[in-house]
Amino acid sequence: MKTKHYNVFVIGSGIAGKTVAETCAKNKLTVGITDNREYGGTCANRGCDPKKVMLQFSALLEQSKRLNNLGVSKLPEINWKQVQNFKTEFTQKVPVSTEEHLKKLNIDLYHQSPVFISENKIIVEGITITANYFVIATGQIPRTLNIKGKKYLETSDAILDLEKVPKSASFIGAGYIGMEFATMLAVLGCNVTVFEYADSALLNFDSFLVEKLIAKMEKLGVAFIFNAEVAAIEKRTKNIRIKYTINGSKKRHKSRHVFNTGGRVPSISTLKLENANVDFDERGIIVNDFLQSKTNKKVYACGDVSNLSLPLTPLSGLQGSIVSENIINGNKKEFQFPLVPSTVFTQPNLSTVGLSEAEAKNRYKKVLIFKGDAQEWFNAKKGNEDTYAYKILANERTGEIVGAHILGHEANENINLLTVAINNKMTVSEFKRMIFTYPSYSNDLKYMLANK
Repeated sequence: MKTKHYNVFVIGSGIAGKTVAETCAKNKLTVGITDNREYGGTCANRGCDPKKVMLQFSALLEQSKRLNNLGVSKLPEINWKQVQNFKTEFTQKVPVSTEEHLKKLNIDLYHQSPVFISENKIIVEGITITANYFVIATGQIPRTLNIKGKKYLETSDAILDLEKVPKSASFIGAGYIGMEFATMLAVLGCNVTVFEYADSALLNFDSFLVEKLIAKMEKLGVAFIFNAEVAAIEKRTKNIRIKYTINGSKKRHKSRHVFNTGGRVPSISTLKLENANVDFDERGIIVNDFLQSKTNKKVYACGDVSNLSLPLTPLSGLQGSIVSENIINGNKKEFQFPLVPSTVFTQPNLSTVGLSEAEAKNRYKKVLIFKGDAQEWFNAKKGNEDTYAYKILANERTGEIVGAHILGHEANENINLLTVAINNKMTVSEFKRMIFTYPSYSNDLKYMLANK
C-alpha cells in the first residue's frame, strides 16, 4: 500500500479546516486535506449561505402581504425554479473555487472520509498517511432519529433542492433549522406542521420572545404540536404518515414531506477515533484550551466538531486560526469563548447575545430588565408589523448591559450593536447617549433601554 507523510493533515474543508490548511501551507508546512463531500463545507454549500438566499424571497412575500392595499396593489409571484437557479449560482462555484485555491498553495487534496488506524496514521483513498499533526474539522451532521421508518425522513439538504414548493410538509424538531424553513414554506403557501417533544420551541432562546414568535408563525400558517413523541414514519402512495403520541394518546398526521430537524451531532462516527486514542463525547472531540485532543497530542479539533464550540461559522474560523498558530508556533494561544450573537432567521428574526434572564439573575444580585412590546412604535407601524418585542438586561450595580434579546424585522443587525456594547462594557446611560440615524431600528434600542 502506498504511504505518504505530511506535516499537517486536515480532515474537513469547511471554514475551520480550510483556515488551518491554508495558514499552515503559507508557513511552508506540507499539508494534505480531505473531505467526503464537496469542498467548502456545510455553510457555503448546503447551510447558512444558500438558506439565506432562499429565505429572502419568502421575506419579500411576507412583507408584501403586510403592505397589501397599503401601497402594494398586487402581490409578487415567487418563481421557485428561478429561486433555485439563483441559489445555485452561489453554491455551484464553491467546491471548484475552494479546490483551486488550496491547490495553488500546493496542498494535496483527497476526497474520502479517512479511517484512523493508529495515533498518527490514517488510511484514505487506499493510501496510508502519517502526519506530525492531524486536524479534525468535520463539522456536524443531522442527528439520527431512532424511530421506525426513519429512512423516509429528509434533511434540510432536501429543502434546499426542492423542485417545487410542496402542498404540505412536516418538521420533527423546533430548533433553528426547523423554525426557519417552516416559516419560509408556510409563507410560500405550504401547509406546515412542526412536531416538538418539548413544550415549546427554541429552548435556548428567551421564552417571552419565543412565545410571540410562535404566535406570529401560527398567523403565517404554521401549526405546532408540542409534547409530541413521534413513534413511526410510514410511506403512503402520495404522502408520509406520522404516528405520534401526546400524553399517551395515539394520533396520526400526513404530509407530502417529513423533515428531520431534530438537531445536529458531531460528524465523527466513521473516523474510528478509538484507534487513535482520541476521546470524545456527545458534544464532540474533547480538547484542551489549545484545541488539542486531551488524549492524543498529535490531534487537534476545531469548529463544530470540537466540544469547545458552537455551530456558528465565525467561531469555526476563529478556532481554525488558533489551531494554525498552535501547530506553527507551539501551544501558545488558548481558545476563550468570545461573546457570540446568534439569530434565528424566521419572520421576524429572533436574535440573542450575552446572558439570559436566568443567567443574569444567578450572576448578579440585582438585574435591570428592560422588556416590552414595540409593535406600536413607528418602525413597526410603518411596516404594518404585528410582532416586535425585546428584553435587554443590565447589572443594576454597574449599569452595564449584560444580555440582549430582540424579536423584530432588523433584529439580526441590531443584535450586533448590542454585542459591541456588551464587549465594551457599556452602561445603559452610555448607550442611550449615542446618536444613531432616525428613524431607524437601531435608534429603537435607546427607547428599549428607557422602558422597564
